[in-house]
Amino acid sequence: MKLDFEYGNGMMSAELPDSTDVFVPGETVPDPPCLPQDWDSLYKATQDSIRSPIGMPALKELAGKGKTVVFVIPDIVKGGNQPTSHRKVAIRACLDELYAAGVEKKDILLLFSNGLHPRATVPEMKTILGEELFREFYYTNQITSHDSEDYDHLVDIGYTAAGDHVIMNKYVFDADIAILIGHTQGNPYGGYSGGYKHCATGISHWRSISAHHVPKVMHQPDFVPVSTSSVMRGKFDQQGMLMEEKMGKKFFCCDAVLDTKSRQIAIFSGWAKEMQPLSWEVADKRTYVHWAEKKYDIIVFGMPTNFHYGNGMGTNPIQMMQALSAQVIRHKRIMSDRCVFVVSSICDAWFHEERWPYLRELYEMFQHDSMNILPDMDRYGEYFATKEEYIRKYRFANAFHPFHGFSMMSCGHLAEEHTSAIYIVGAREPGIARGMGLKTRATFEEAIADAMRKYTGPEPNILALPRTFTTAAVHLCMKDPALNGAPVTGHPCGG
Repeated sequence: MKLDFEYGNGMMSAELPDSTDVFVPGETVPDPPCLPQDWDSLYKATQDSIRSPIGMPALKELAGKGKTVVFVIPDIVKGGNQPTSHRKVAIRACLDELYAAGVEKKDILLLFSNGLHPRATVPEMKTILGEELFREFYYTNQITSHDSEDYDHLVDIGYTAAGDHVIMNKYVFDADIAILIGHTQGNPYGGYSGGYKHCATGISHWRSISAHHVPKVMHQPDFVPVSTSSVMRGKFDQQGMLMEEKMGKKFFCCDAVLDTKSRQIAIFSGWAKEMQPLSWEVADKRTYVHWAEKKYDIIVFGMPTNFHYGNGMGTNPIQMMQALSAQVIRHKRIMSDRCVFVVSSICDAWFHEERWPYLRELYEMFQHDSMNILPDMDRYGEYFATKEEYIRKYRFANAFHPFHGFSMMSCGHLAEEHTSAIYIVGAREPGIARGMGLKTRATFEEAIADAMRKYTGPEPNILALPRTFTTAAVHLCMKDPALNGAPVTGHPCGG
């Protein structure tokens, strides 16, 4: 069986045994049907949702002349950018409700919830919002990005019951109405994006994020495989609810369940505490795919240079480890105890230092000073998070915040912990991969032969995942729920 896998900006071919199983999100098992994708139909569905919110009053009841409003909008990393994307439709539908209730345009701010991700560039703003919304708000200075280091526009609201320090965006804190435009889409961090995850990660501070994107949370047994029952998800909820308590208002959420092509399956609006579980019930039908009839010894996929967090992710070794671990978190239920990953990556030592200015330094530190596993780096988190040069690049040069690298490393360790070996195929600078504890081979065929000899035996169960980083991912499960591990009450996989 010949298959092509992502490699750099192109593809690499692999000759795999005919017994190999193949899974492509949205194709091997079709997604649930999406809503009609014309603007009028989506606008009507969104309008119906925001007029009948779950657990709180409708926007027209909250709004009025003189009321200030902040829209909290996901950044470029997720959610789709087509003309009928959820962001574009939902913002317009909410604006129409606000204007009808007397809110004036001058009292509205569009805020990108980038968290520790790069602050949005002007071209990204246009892509996310579309030309019409962009023109409506940009030239009056009513579009901005969250800046987690701008202390003039942050509010320290104290600590959750678990002791997590929460610092949040002041524009959102001060507004009369805070609208979260979100996506209920499968995410290795806490099961789904959207809901309280949106505010806990998107409009907070690195100290708040350091309460959950760290080894003491991400290396707990409940983190792998992915679920909405983890300590991490609980921390998102606690931080979001503390924000609501201290603001004296609830977030008005408008979240869309999205399919593989980021099309709206369903739309849920209202109070996150009550709305999240209902949106998850629908999203579970697309995200937790009960498909596998056996556990897999070798999983094969390709890593392009440009995906998810941006151009260079598939060559930057810290980001590569996060991407590998995301596959473990999503698919652990269908992995055998001896599972091996075989992954094409151009791995050419391009760190894309404009976007990740600190990761080369982190990588080089990892090669020295008794750094045996990635969690050994965690003690440097605050040192990097407070390093002025990197902070300035985050604030003024569209770079990731330096603490973001530590969440990547915390996640990255899981690939080593839950696989027997990982082979990088086609690396142009193989030493970069070996410096992360990965094996290197020139071809898929060589890597699989070596894995069979050392780890799996001569007749492994092989799963191929073409386009795994270029489609919206799912969480693969065993067809028989009893084989998915220890049961989790109410969980869609039974374990």
